[in-house]
Amino acid sequence: MNTDIINTVQKTQLQDRPDMQVGDTVKLHMRITEGEKSRIQIFEGIVLAIKGSGMDQTVTVRKISFGVGVEKIVPVHSPTLEKIEVVKRGKVRQSKIYYMRDRIGRKAMKIKGSELMPIDDQKIVEKEQELSDQTEAQDQAEVVAEEVGSTSDTSSQEPVSEE
Repeated sequence: MNTDIINTVQKTQLQDRPDMQVGDTVKLHMRITEGEKSRIQIFEGIVLAIKGSGMDQTVTVRKISFGVGVEKIVPVHSPTLEKIEVVKRGKVRQSKIYYMRDRIGRKAMKIKGSELMPIDDQKIVEKEQELSDQTEAQDQAEVVAEEVGSTSDTSSQEPVSEE
């Protein structure tokens, strides 16, 4: 009973995120609030691990910043995470690649078989099509509303008879 309620609430909170795998190089666009100001900070690194599922899913991303390894564990469906951008696909044969922590120098950020992600033109075309369909539907709704409004205005006006 309680799990059903929790599952229905969680389904409404799930966000549309790209398919990412361990070994991929990703950019995390995170909203940072400092005082009253808010900005978006980009954290680019390699996905070391993906844990959990649904609303509880987290991703561990590692990068080397000024010679120091930095890791972030981020909930995938967090409201502070604006978007996830997959830069490169990496081919690994393990579900957790914690061995990357022991690598030094240029090897620390290289994964064999990684290749740049081609821009998926099909998805862009589909999104543009959806947007154009939505705007057309809104335009049609406005036209129908105007027609209904103008016909009701003319019907309410009765001809005045001169006596």
